Amino acid sequence: MLVTTLRPSSAPAPRPASPVRSLPFQGDDAAMVAALLRGHPGAASVFHARFARKVHGLIYRLLGPDSELEDTMQDAFVRTLEALPNLRDPSALESFVLGVAVRTARTRLQSRARRAWLRIVPNTELPDPPDHGVDPAEFAALRALYRLLDSLSVDDRMVLVLRHAAGMTLIETAEACHMSLATVKRRLTRAERAFHERAQHEPALGAWWEEMK
Repeated sequence: MLVTTLRPSSAPAPRPASPVRSLPFQGDDAAMVAALLRGHPGAASVFHARFARKVHGLIYRLLGPDSELEDTMQDAFVRTLEALPNLRDPSALESFVLGVAVRTARTRLQSRARRAWLRIVPNTELPDPPDHGVDPAEFAALRALYRLLDSLSVDDRMVLVLRHAAGMTLIETAEACHMSLATVKRRLTRAERAFHERAQHEPALGAWWEEMK
């Protein structure tokens, strides 16, 4: 499926975190949660270093190139730390973090859709391709892809991208979106059908569409 080609490679990578000195809770999510909850100095840096790349990649896949990508990422980390006292199973920290990132991205997509409707302009305004070695055809395909995703409802888009681009299972997708498994299956079927139907009419997708048939 075409959305499996979505990669955060064309987006700015998250800024490298400052070197984090060895701390006793590195590599132990339960200990990290305890350290964060008691305000241990350095815990937030370890937490950010542990999840920054995954959160960045997930949000990029959901939003596409977006001027508020970094703000959305930082907002996701703030929301995660605020919600951390609600985490009942510290061993599930990663799924908890990614779930908050998904819901933060969803809020951003809804806000973007409302602004686009008020302005009567397309939801996604992708910048011109950078000069450093980006294939113009690939960039045009990226524009077409996100234009197509913008044509879906926010929730259908979320389910489609999480399942096929982020590689989440149906159950993981349901948990991240706070939906029932039945709802996810229904939305996914509808989104896949719409995606395939509309992709045929996007010339920029070219050979990629042939691979989808």
